[in-house]
Amino acid sequence: MLLWMKVDSYAIRFFDVYGRYSTISSLMINEQIRDREVRVIDADGNQLGIMSSQEAMKLAQEADLDLVKIAPGAKPPVCKIIDYGKYRYEQSRKEKQAKKNQKMIEIKEIRMSPNIDTNDLNTKINAAKKFLSKGNKVKVTLRFRGREMAHVNNSRHILDEFAEALSEFAVIEKQPKLEGRNMSMMLSEKK
Repeated sequence: MLLWMKVDSYAIRFFDVYGRYSTISSLMINEQIRDREVRVIDADGNQLGIMSSQEAMKLAQEADLDLVKIAPGAKPPVCKIIDYGKYRYEQSRKEKQAKKNQKMIEIKEIRMSPNIDTNDLNTKINAAKKFLSKGNKVKVTLRFRGREMAHVNNSRHILDEFAEALSEFAVIEKQPKLEGRNMSMMLSEKK
């Protein structure tokens, strides 16, 4: 919940209910740069050399642009004379584009019981093929209930058959393992 906003020389801070604030910009700009010496790059990308931060501020003001610290970890820190608003806009567009191109891999789960019939197993295998073809991972789980827990070792062959049927489409990422009342394995698409 947003209580109030404070504008402080280009850095915008939002205060939440608990009194904590978060800065939208993690970059230092203009008067926030307190380093004695900085390496300066102009708007065209040419290096102007190492100078005091006051001199760099004067150059930025003469060009009617902002001085932005782009590499604070360097010795001396690297500052660039650019239009800060335009720079932030370009950065947000790059982040949006990277997020758009990012592929989310989901884990789809297929649950079975140890006394599954052959046709039901084939149906589950076809569903797993569909999930794998879409690029998702598949977690195959055998659920044991009641007296079925006495025959856990005899039921492992179901998961082995499942993996065998999908051997041309998938690789076993995580071998079958008993966890409580469930035995599960993870399959991923073969590349």
